[in-house]
Amino acid sequence: MLFAAGGTVAAQTQAHEPASACAGCHSSQSQTQPRTSMGLALQPADSNPILEAHPYLTFQKFGYTYVVETKNGKSTYSVSDGSRTITLPIRWSFGNGAQTWVLERDGAFYESLVSFYPALNGLAITVGDTDITPTILDKAVGRKLPPNEPIACFGCHSTGAVSAGQLTLKSLDPGVTCEHCHAGVSAHLIGASQGQAMETAPPDLRKLSSEDLSNFCGQCHRSWETVVRGPWRGELNVRFQPYRLAMSKCFKGNDPRISCIACHDPHKEFVSDTAAYDSNCLACHAVKGVAPASGHQTTAKACPVQKSNCASCHMPALKLAAGTTTFHDHLIRIVKPGAPYPD
Repeated sequence: MLFAAGGTVAAQTQAHEPASACAGCHSSQSQTQPRTSMGLALQPADSNPILEAHPYLTFQKFGYTYVVETKNGKSTYSVSDGSRTITLPIRWSFGNGAQTWVLERDGAFYESLVSFYPALNGLAITVGDTDITPTILDKAVGRKLPPNEPIACFGCHSTGAVSAGQLTLKSLDPGVTCEHCHAGVSAHLIGASQGQAMETAPPDLRKLSSEDLSNFCGQCHRSWETVVRGPWRGELNVRFQPYRLAMSKCFKGNDPRISCIACHDPHKEFVSDTAAYDSNCLACHAVKGVAPASGHQTTAKACPVQKSNCASCHMPALKLAAGTTTFHDHLIRIVKPGAPYPD
């Protein structure tokens, strides 16, 4: 379920400041970003609206009973085989809507074998772990994370959790905050107070090429190279948008019209209405029978089928794990009925 990549963004090594410190100059971004799915990518269990709204969740699979229970602001994750029960405290909830829990047991980290899914309003097997069939209770708790994976998980879902390549959970700020992506925020805050705001400003990520942006975002959402070198094959890799976008025929590494931030403002929650992205598609594609707007150059031919809601056809929605989660495939293409998933 966890979407962290093998590395963490450079800003993770910086001393972190409260995101509210940026609000004086960047009020619009500071008001919306903390409420986005990235801003809520990791939530403490004692202030988790999902767990508070679902104080008793239960699920049965493989002969085991799973219970996630919340009482007095404390949440626990239990697995029972009928004769023995393992109960662990939930300290970290990964995800805003769908949630997976990273648990500690005997000095090791585990990814919970079951997760919460809004589509079910309940629990089901964690996406990515559907091939696991536990045969003993200890294995039924979840997938034991290899030594480097907690660094990637916490490094992508929180801020300040990684320093000099080491996990430092005591300095963790939940979720993705300003300094997670914008390296040098602390120095900039000091510089701004001394009249040196421009001199100390972090690099402007909007100036990155489409390819560099794809790799930057791909540090957590997984880049083309990360996926190709990794074990992820088949429909599960639809989750990794930079990889899928880079495979699109229309992706040009130097064309700003097709990049992560051409369609998505990272300071705002993503828009689920596919028709809202028509203007992005029409920045490249002509509309049959319609003259382009003044100063608007189209370089790709018009769609012969329809003039709107482009992404609904050319970026098809794909449901994973029995419909628990849905992702729009960022491999932009002409989709042919019955064609296999293009990996």
